[in-house]
Amino acid sequence: MTPPRRQPARRRTAVLATVPVAVAALLGAGGPTAPGTTGAPGAGDPYFPLSGNGGYDVRHYDLTLRYDTTSRRLDATAVLTARAGRRLTRFDLDLKGLKVTAVTVDRTPATFRRDGQELVVTPRHALRAGQDFRVTVAYHGTPKPVTDPDGAVDGWIPSDDGAFVASEPQGAMTWFPANSHPKDKASYDFTVTVPQGRTAVANGVLLGQRTAHGRTTFHWRETQPMAAYLATATIGRFRIERYTTRDGIQVYNAVDAREARAAAPVLKKLPAVLDWESKLFGPYPYRAAGSIVDHAPNVGFALETQTRPVYDSAPDLGTLVHENAHQWFGDSVSLTAWKDIWLNEGFATYAEWLYTEQHGGRSAQQTFDALYARPASDDLWAYPPGDPGSGARIFGTPVYARGAMALHELRRAVGDRDFFRILRAWTAGHHGGHGTTGEFVRLAEQKSGKPLKRLLHTWLYTAGKPDSA
Repeated sequence: MTPPRRQPARRRTAVLATVPVAVAALLGAGGPTAPGTTGAPGAGDPYFPLSGNGGYDVRHYDLTLRYDTTSRRLDATAVLTARAGRRLTRFDLDLKGLKVTAVTVDRTPATFRRDGQELVVTPRHALRAGQDFRVTVAYHGTPKPVTDPDGAVDGWIPSDDGAFVASEPQGAMTWFPANSHPKDKASYDFTVTVPQGRTAVANGVLLGQRTAHGRTTFHWRETQPMAAYLATATIGRFRIERYTTRDGIQVYNAVDAREARAAAPVLKKLPAVLDWESKLFGPYPYRAAGSIVDHAPNVGFALETQTRPVYDSAPDLGTLVHENAHQWFGDSVSLTAWKDIWLNEGFATYAEWLYTEQHGGRSAQQTFDALYARPASDDLWAYPPGDPGSGARIFGTPVYARGAMALHELRRAVGDRDFFRILRAWTAGHHGGHGTTGEFVRLAEQKSGKPLKRLLHTWLYTAGKPDSA
């Protein structure tokens, strides 16, 4: 996510009204239900109680989307391949605001109903624990983004020539049914049909495109595990640039003509940025890379959509470094709970500091010192980044800047050699998976041989302005 120096007040989140699990169980469709056989309507995250779902794990999403940029109507089919974690007579998917016309489970029609952001599915036959199954959902409508209390939006955001699709933290449900929590990652296929002259850009590698009868269909595939909020299908009139780096990474840049002049000198540096980040953090995690530079002046943020960040306007170099650092920190190594958001944003912010330090700018220590000079009343010290609290706070200044400061204090404590060993071990050991703050602290102690719990607890979990080492 864009650092808060760009439109900080506009990048906020909303916690939707929740339905307690016990109450949701009483509202089930389709007759009596045996205890313990329904999937929970949430993944158990206290910050977003209804995000994600319990009882199953999605392995693959196959999304077929047809979008009319004039009427803004989406006609879609989603096929989810999943595995039941226990016997299930009913389970939920996250989907908000679109009309569902049919649901099947393993090609057999299933009963379904809507309950707020939940699509509640009752298969004709109960699913066995460990059973692989396939859910097909046909739906349509005019997708609308999730609106946060301060007016910021995420999800499917209409633009003047298509749609800007950026879903952190809860917007994936605005355009496809999902188990929408970072704990459940999956591979993806996207088949997106748009009016001829528009381009649809998603994650991963472009497998092909074809034009017929005034429409163009694009087929994208991301084979590496991806959290739902990192999926995109951004649509617009774009200038396309494609090439392969010397490391074999397939780069696809899509740039709105209105942003092309400002974006060109920054995007030209992408291969060098990825090469620099690979040296610091370990091999680039994916086969594909690139940028989607849209003209979306009402959005106010960029997002690290996996393999190909999406920018609401031409990015500056710091933003390019930040969003691509997320390919390691946040995308490849993902959260298990939103309270650990500093593992994404603090690391990507510190990557900016390091890039500046190693490319002729001020040192990370100088950046740290300038921040630390702020008085105790400054917003930087308003709350600890390791568990900032739900709502607006998860994308606030402490998560980004104080999170980066915690990493700098770690670097000072262990020295450069061990610090960069810790970063590379973190990305290698959790590649394609998940991590927690506790796991990171234990790894840092293991690699450095030093006790670090107290230091990191002070910087991540204590209120107010910490004492600096």
